[in-house]
Amino acid sequence: MARRPIWKGQIRLSLVSIPVEIFPATSSSGTVSFHQIDRKSGKRIHYDKVVDGHKPVSPEDIVRGFEVKKDQYVILTDEELDAVKLETKKTLELVQFVDTPEIPPLYFDKPHYVVPQDELAEDAFRVLRDALKQGGKTGLGQMTMRGKEYLVAVRPYGTGLLLETLHYADEIRKADELFADIAKGETDDDLLAVAQELIERKTHPFKAGAFKNHYLAAVKALVEEKRRKHGEVEIEDEPDEAPKGKAKSNVIDLMASLKKSLERSKGEGDRTPASKPAAKAKSAPKRKRA
Repeated sequence: MARRPIWKGQIRLSLVSIPVEIFPATSSSGTVSFHQIDRKSGKRIHYDKVVDGHKPVSPEDIVRGFEVKKDQYVILTDEELDAVKLETKKTLELVQFVDTPEIPPLYFDKPHYVVPQDELAEDAFRVLRDALKQGGKTGLGQMTMRGKEYLVAVRPYGTGLLLETLHYADEIRKADELFADIAKGETDDDLLAVAQELIERKTHPFKAGAFKNHYLAAVKALVEEKRRKHGEVEIEDEPDEAPKGKAKSNVIDLMASLKKSLERSKGEGDRTPASKPAAKAKSAPKRKRA
């Protein structure tokens, strides 16, 4: 089944317009999703949309409202919203270019693939892609998608383009207050040298496939195990809490830990995270059902 684009329009560079299609670059298949279930009946719990002091509201009676004051709303219809004239609904104009590393990672939101709509658009598409690649540049612009106007960054990716939605400046929370409590002190040179050597030994080319979603695999295994037991529920004892004591944070303990990590890294050689054997979880003692 062919994938459907989430946006069709044109990328405009000055007087050049390139018809393109945009597709999501990620999926939610790696996330664990649970439903809320009634313990007694085993049925799924659903939620009704209600108005305070009234019965549940049917879907056809639900409209959109923009709050202008507390509990005061201006009702907007779908037709009125669709009639809002925004050029960015069908056109993504690249209005500025920056060096690719110049955009802080904090601003990046979601990635999307950009491809030409047809063969006629391929020539102009390749010109834009290769010009960005050779110059090490990223194009910035704005586009409307799914009822929201996004700030986006466009850069080369393989034989296509990668479009990433960006957070606006007022969406980024300041870190000053959070970082203010971190003491401003000089890092010990010996500790720094050992830490740098440890990092260097564990430096490898990035391969996303080397990292697996262990939580998802464990949950699926647990579900299969419970299915094999025909729905019998076993309650595991909670592990005892670790004894509370005074935390050690002196330089000697830190140096010892770093050196121990270095010794361990010597035995690991150049193994990537994927080549390491997965640790087996210890099963807790099970309590018999009443």
